[in-house]
Amino acid sequence: MQLHNRKPDIGELYKVLRREAPSRPVFFELFMNGPLYERLAGRKFEGGDDWRLNWARIVVEAYAAAGYDYATCHPSDFGFPTKGRGQTEGMKTGSLNTGFVITDDASFEEYKWPDPENHDFTSLAKIKPYLPDGLKLMVMGPGGVLENAISLVGYDNLCVMIYDNPALAKAVFDNIGSRLVKYYEISAAHDSVGLLMSNDDWGFKTQPFLSPEQMREYVFPWHKKIVEVAHNAGIPAVLHSCGNPAELIDDIADYIKFDGRHSHEDIIIPVEEAYEKWHDRFAILGGIDVDFITRSSEEEITKRCVAMLDRVRDRGGFALGTGNSVPEYIPQENFLAMIKAGLNYK
Repeated sequence: MQLHNRKPDIGELYKVLRREAPSRPVFFELFMNGPLYERLAGRKFEGGDDWRLNWARIVVEAYAAAGYDYATCHPSDFGFPTKGRGQTEGMKTGSLNTGFVITDDASFEEYKWPDPENHDFTSLAKIKPYLPDGLKLMVMGPGGVLENAISLVGYDNLCVMIYDNPALAKAVFDNIGSRLVKYYEISAAHDSVGLLMSNDDWGFKTQPFLSPEQMREYVFPWHKKIVEVAHNAGIPAVLHSCGNPAELIDDIADYIKFDGRHSHEDIIIPVEEAYEKWHDRFAILGGIDVDFITRSSEEEITKRCVAMLDRVRDRGGFALGTGNSVPEYIPQENFLAMIKAGLNYK
């Protein structure tokens, strides 16, 4: 499903991440969904022995067909095994307090910490012949530092552990963070990779999961190292993090030094306001609220997207996309209305 004739150019996304004005609208999305990837790519995913490469090809074709300058990639099956978050049957959400595997020093010692170097990253090399000229990969993590700590320990348990056994809490964060740094180092060594995504949900709609002081002690130093991995490789690093970021803006911009931030909700701060407040600190990525795109008409979506592009026209530092991702419940035509607004913008 080809929507345009323009060629991908990762340099246009780099302009956005330098907070410059690109020569035409740039798109940004964390990820989409299977049926949409297949529709955009114009073919079905058939699996096969090298299913990871074959899936990456579908994703690349879909992003390129929609006018993106990059494609999101999970290069290996590296991750932190848990028992799985508790879910109600038939639902796709789960509790932050179930599925945990570390409760004390003994269970910490028993946990089999994975080593990224024991996982297969060869898809990053194999995909190169299938990348359109000008398009690079964005490597996304298997969750982030805080997300994985919550999964391994449980949210309530983690809050208690920080007070009752801070040494154990720090050991959990350090074991996660050091392994994520290695995961990104392996990824950034491939020239098919054009940027790194540190995806780590940090909070609720009103505040972070942990206090800002606790975030600075346990979480942010590892994000800083991930950003350094990217910058040392000569590529940008961006943050995807749901939750209210207001108390953490200085950390994001000045300490960690992310090039851009993604995840915006109207109920927290509409992207229009976020842009005016923070676009001089880091690039504002995506931001058209998922609920708005889901419930609005194609005409309403087009109007809001065009108004946002008018707002940023000569100021830079913005890429058009949803506020979070493209789940299957978003009507595909509504997503395409957003994309067409950018492709047709003059």
